[in-house]
Amino acid sequence: MDDRSGFISMYVEIDSKSLTPPNEISVVELRFFVYNKKKNKYFTIQDVEVKRFNALKTVWGWGRVLLYDTFNNHGNGYIFEGDQCEFGVNVIVSPPPTRMEILSFHDKIPYPKYLWTVKKFSELIEYVHISNSFSMGAMEWFLKLYPKGFSRADGKWLSVFLHLADSHAPKADEKIFMQGHCTTGDWHIESNNGWGWDQFLSLDKLRKVYLDKEDALNIEIEFQVVSATKYFPII
Repeated sequence: MDDRSGFISMYVEIDSKSLTPPNEISVVELRFFVYNKKKNKYFTIQDVEVKRFNALKTVWGWGRVLLYDTFNNHGNGYIFEGDQCEFGVNVIVSPPPTRMEILSFHDKIPYPKYLWTVKKFSELIEYVHISNSFSMGAMEWFLKLYPKGFSRADGKWLSVFLHLADSHAPKADEKIFMQGHCTTGDWHIESNNGWGWDQFLSLDKLRKVYLDKEDALNIEIEFQVVSATKYFPII
């Protein structure tokens, strides 16, 4: 019992000798039980997060499982047949990780801006236009422009999306983060390596303000942060 809080406490400790090599990590789900004979069922408490046991952290548990007064009241069914009680724990061990990842951020990009000039914008008839690829944060990117909108529901909006080149597309368990100007930011994952705006700018406003005298549209993107993930095998 935790005397200071008045609760029954339950903890699990792993035998450090079972952690071989010493830097091994054991990832487990913990579920604690207190049997209630009156109701013939277990009071259960489980953490939503997995616990990582290692040589420096061999004990995990709960300081407040059940109020001591509630537990100690014989009428509640936790103490029965004189002075008996039952406690239990279910330890579900996850497969050990085979590698670790280190995530870093390129926040000092030498040339963080990319300018794309789309000529004769008013004459564009294709559904989508794709820029040349460009390098940023040690990765290759390209822009997709939809002159009549990505959804083409009403044809009143300009849509713009930033994509990772196929050669740098995220792997199955990899995420790549980018943050651009105007507080834009997103994680690029395997199932979706593009991100942007379906309704970036109304075409009416674009024609009035953003087209130059030669009917060209200049699109500039500025990068602030690009992440990089490195994987190392766990020996």
